[in-house]
Amino acid sequence: MKAAGCNTISLGIFAWTALEPEEGHFDFSWMDEIFDRCERNGVRIILATPGGAKPAWMATKYPQTLRVDSYGRRQLWGGRHNHCFTSPKFRDLARIINTHLAQRYGQRAPLSMWHVNNEYNGECHCALCQAAFRTFLRVRYNDDLDALNQAWWSAFWSHIITHWDQINPPSPIGEESVHGHTLDWKRFITHQTIDCFKAESAPLKQIAPNVPITTNMMMGGFTDVDYYALARACDVVSWDSYPEYHDRPGAWAGPNNAVWVSFIHSQRRAMLDKPFVLMECSPGVQNYKAVCKLKRPGLHAVEALQAVAHGSDAVLYFQWRKSRGGVEKFHGAVVDHYPAEKVRTFREVADVGRILAKLDDVVGTSVQPEVAFIYDYENRWALNAAAGPRNDRKDKDYDAVVREFYTPFWSNGVPVDVI
Repeated sequence: MKAAGCNTISLGIFAWTALEPEEGHFDFSWMDEIFDRCERNGVRIILATPGGAKPAWMATKYPQTLRVDSYGRRQLWGGRHNHCFTSPKFRDLARIINTHLAQRYGQRAPLSMWHVNNEYNGECHCALCQAAFRTFLRVRYNDDLDALNQAWWSAFWSHIITHWDQINPPSPIGEESVHGHTLDWKRFITHQTIDCFKAESAPLKQIAPNVPITTNMMMGGFTDVDYYALARACDVVSWDSYPEYHDRPGAWAGPNNAVWVSFIHSQRRAMLDKPFVLMECSPGVQNYKAVCKLKRPGLHAVEALQAVAHGSDAVLYFQWRKSRGGVEKFHGAVVDHYPAEKVRTFREVADVGRILAKLDDVVGTSVQPEVAFIYDYENRWALNAAAGPRNDRKDKDYDAVVREFYTPFWSNGVPVDVI
C-alpha cells in the first residue's frame, strides 16, 4: 500500500460469513489484525456492513429472508442482494452484526467512514413487501381509494380498485398495464431501499454518531432507485465508476463515455452540494464487459483526475488484490496475480498516488457551476414504462437525450450541476 500510495482501505463489504460463520458465533480476530496494522501505519479504514451478500446459514434457517420474484417464486440463496429489504428477520440479524461492528470499531482511530451494505438494487414481491406496498400507497393517497383510482385512471379496462387488498405489485402474470401503478411500485422500491438502509445504519449512528455514513451508488441505468432520495439519507455520497473506453460498440462507448462519467460525477457532487467519494474503480481491466480489455497506458490517471476535478475527495479501487477464485477473479486490481512491481497497472496506481499527494489543497473544495441540468428518475421511469410513443426497446433514450444536451457544455469546459 505504501508503494502504491494508497492510504485508505474499504473493508468487510461481503464479509458476513467470515465475521459470523454461524448465527450468534462471531470471529473478529482477522479484522482486529487489519485494524491494528492500519493504525500502526497510518492507514484509514472505510468499514462496511456486510448486508450486501447474506450468508447461506441465514437462507437455510430463515427462508423468509430470501426474495420472491415477480412470478411469485421464492428465490434460492446465491449471488448478491438475495435478501428481502422488508424482512424483519434480515433487518434484525443485520442490526445485531452492525451493532457488534460499531461497538468494536466505532471508536478506533483508523475508522473514517461507514460503508453500509453495497450497491443497493433489486426488488422483492413477497407477502411482506406486498403488504408494505399497500401501506405505502395508503400513506401516499391519504387512505383515499378514490384519489388512487383518479391518479391511476383505473376506470380504463375496468381496473378500478375497491379495496386496498386488491393491489399487488406489477407482475408479468398479473398487472403491468396501469402506468400509475407501475410508477408507484418504482417509488416504493426507492422508499423500501432507503428504509432498509436506515435500519442497517441505525446502530452505527447510535454508537458512533461522529462517523459519517455512505452507501455506494452505481452508474446510470443499473438500478431503479432514485439516487437523489438515497443521497439525502447519507452523510457522504459515494459511487462506483466502471466506464467503457477504447473501441467498444455503441455511440456512447469509447471517448464519448467520458462525457457520461463527467455527467454522473456532476450529479453525485450536486446531490449534497459537497465533495463525494469515488468508492470503486478498476485501475486495469473489468471482467464483465463484452470484451474485457486492459486500459491503455495513462488512461487510469485521466479517470482518477477526472473524478477529483469534479469534486471527489478520494480515488478508491475494487479490488486491492485479484481473487484466486470467484466470479471476479479476472477483474482488475491494484495487486495482480503476478508480482505487483512487474505489472504496469500497479505502477500506474503508484503514479496516481504521487499525483494525488500533491493535491492536498483541493480536498474539501468543490466546483461552483452557474449551469444546472435537471435529471428526474421518475420521468425516466414514466417514459420507459409507457406503452408508446415507441416500443422497439425498453430503454427509450432518456439518458441518451440528456447526454446529447450535456455534451456541448462538457466540450467547452463549462461546469454543470446535475440537480
